[in-house]
Amino acid sequence: MAGLDQLQAILRYRRDAMQQLQQARGLGGRGPAPEGYNPHQLLFVNNQRGGLGVGRPPPDIVNRYQVLLNNPHIRRGQPAPPVRLAPFLNLIKMEEDVLSYSGEAGDQTGLYIASHPIEHYENYFEIQILDVGDLGQIVIGLVPEKYPLNVQPGIEPNSVGYMTENGKIYLNHGRGMRDATQQGPACEMGDKIGVGIRAIDEHARPERRGRQVFFTKNGQEVKALDLSPRFGPLYPAVGMQSEGEEVSLRLDAVWNPDDVTQMLVDCGEEDWLRLEDIRLNGNMLEYTGRGHSIHDVGLAQAKHPLNTTNHYFEFEIMDQGEKGFVAIGLARRNYPARRHPGWNHGSIAYHADDGKLFHGSGMGMHFGPKCSRGDIMGCGIYFPLDYDDEAENPDEDGDGEIGGPDEEILDDPINNLLWDSDDEDHPLMWPPMPRHHRREKGKKVKVFFKRNGKLIGLRVVNVPKGGFFPTIGMTSCNEKVRVDLHPLSG
Repeated sequence: MAGLDQLQAILRYRRDAMQQLQQARGLGGRGPAPEGYNPHQLLFVNNQRGGLGVGRPPPDIVNRYQVLLNNPHIRRGQPAPPVRLAPFLNLIKMEEDVLSYSGEAGDQTGLYIASHPIEHYENYFEIQILDVGDLGQIVIGLVPEKYPLNVQPGIEPNSVGYMTENGKIYLNHGRGMRDATQQGPACEMGDKIGVGIRAIDEHARPERRGRQVFFTKNGQEVKALDLSPRFGPLYPAVGMQSEGEEVSLRLDAVWNPDDVTQMLVDCGEEDWLRLEDIRLNGNMLEYTGRGHSIHDVGLAQAKHPLNTTNHYFEFEIMDQGEKGFVAIGLARRNYPARRHPGWNHGSIAYHADDGKLFHGSGMGMHFGPKCSRGDIMGCGIYFPLDYDDEAENPDEDGDGEIGGPDEEILDDPINNLLWDSDDEDHPLMWPPMPRHHRREKGKKVKVFFKRNGKLIGLRVVNVPKGGFFPTIGMTSCNEKVRVDLHPLSG
């Protein structure tokens, strides 16, 4: 049924219910309203009580009524968009608020379309790029309800899309009117990109009001475009096209153009390459994320990799927060956002909450003691004597993976005795070499971890292209550490 017919049916039902109620209670006209009556609520028949009642109707009736009344297209006499209970997904996997491309190499475009028009989400939503994947073909935009699920937003009529890789904006007004001349800033891993709708000519009659779509990057508006009156209800959409592409989706995001504090940091900013859901205050790092799930990891990554001159860093746990999900480690430069160091390839880390070591996998292994408030956790690299920071050029795919399954962490009692000695270069300090052949990836180094100045263990890894960057992860509220990127000892 068309939206206008639905609205008229509800209004007729309200009028009839009022008349029946007045007759049943003998009001006969504009008498006193029954107790609890709210003129902004619908009247409904309470069959369970065997009579008429006044009050708030069931939620499904309220939601449908409000959606109809608030939809400008219904006020203009246009059909209401059908109400879906779930989003549309094609070659996109959704886990909680994380969207990832689920197709294989050479597959077509994957698309996510939300279950409601953008008006349902306060006229704004945003994504954060967790991983750019193989091609970086992530597009955020708005599309009509019946939109092909194998086409990026902005290509088909009455849609708009923002290509995050290069900032290009695709706007299709329909009837052959396409615009691909607009440009915004390119986006990288960790960036937050938002799309919103706002009314223009607010004082004009509803049927003459125009709309404007705007885009934001990390909380700052970067582009705004007028929409053709032919645009109907628009739904939030995210397109992907290559393996590894992944974003977190925030349909409940709120954009405040006056809030410029989202990307501000204190002194010491020059030492850091990335600060995601982490606030810097001097040498203190504080977690500022939601802390609801494993997808809410905050990440801090130093601007420069460890080298033969500066081979060690450490932090003191000032507050372990609600769960103590703090990690110290090393990661490649383009390490994915929302991932603890150690969980993905090209990284290795010691986690405080369980004392486990994670190396390129979400499966940790026993390594050392747990750490809590007051403990100092350190991480460093023992470089070979022939290591040359400038000359070393690891292969392009260097992911920090080690040789094979026979390489073990040196955490047995015998080796712990060796670690307590001063002979750090003793041959027994090295784990056994892999027996199985595997492609070499970069120069091998020994990554070690300390707790309160005592060596806990080490592992042999390959340096990824560009080097290993000091990386800190946090996940639960109130976590706070004091960092020293250049300690005197280590």
